[in-house]
Amino acid sequence: MMDTGFVTGFHALEELARTARIRGQFLRSESAAKKSGPRVRSICEAAGKNGIPIRDVADAELDRRYPDNRGLVFIPEDAASASPEVNLDFFLAGEIKEPSLVVVLDGIQDPHNFGAVLRTCDQFRADLVILPNKRSVRETDAVARGSAGAVAWVPTAVVPNLGRALDALKDKGFWIFGADMDGEPVHKATLPGRAVLVLGSEGSGMAKGIRERCDVVLGIPSKGKVDSLNVSVAAGILMFEMRRLQGYL
Repeated sequence: MMDTGFVTGFHALEELARTARIRGQFLRSESAAKKSGPRVRSICEAAGKNGIPIRDVADAELDRRYPDNRGLVFIPEDAASASPEVNLDFFLAGEIKEPSLVVVLDGIQDPHNFGAVLRTCDQFRADLVILPNKRSVRETDAVARGSAGAVAWVPTAVVPNLGRALDALKDKGFWIFGADMDGEPVHKATLPGRAVLVLGSEGSGMAKGIRERCDVVLGIPSKGKVDSLNVSVAAGILMFEMRRLQGYL
């Protein structure tokens, strides 16, 4: 049986070993334990300094359970998540700095898109990413690869109901900004110190109940002939402009 809750990409492995923010262990092939390249050695040295266990296993076993590995695999403790998971109630009860940006992912299904969005969230220092426990991609090796290691840095909250999560954020003074190609041009918007960006699914966009909770719907002016931008590309443009308007950049 092939396992699914694992990370093999070197960028992600380096960040996981360096940050030690995710509980788990590294599995190393026996051949890599005997003779490995400088990158694997560097990752293992960082893991050892941070107290992350490394277990050596037979090459054939590692290959069978974790395809595409290059002699080293990280297994999160819960075998499901490689990003630092946060409880939304704890986040809202704590000290919320300003400017603050929370990103909500409403049903993104493609792991490569999800990974790319996480990478953008790391670059623009999103304070939290929220996604539903249903109708959404969860952390996988493809996500970790797509995020180029950002999965180890970006705090994530998984919630049973996105609508209630948005209501709770509103109660704490957050303004909700949805993303849609027909929305108000983002560069003309006024951004408060506490802002939420909602990104809808690749095909259908935001769910009706989520869109109705948005205070403002933002769009990206364009002159192309294709209907819309890829969600991960749109996320980068919107987050850059929102952080700029917040005075963060």
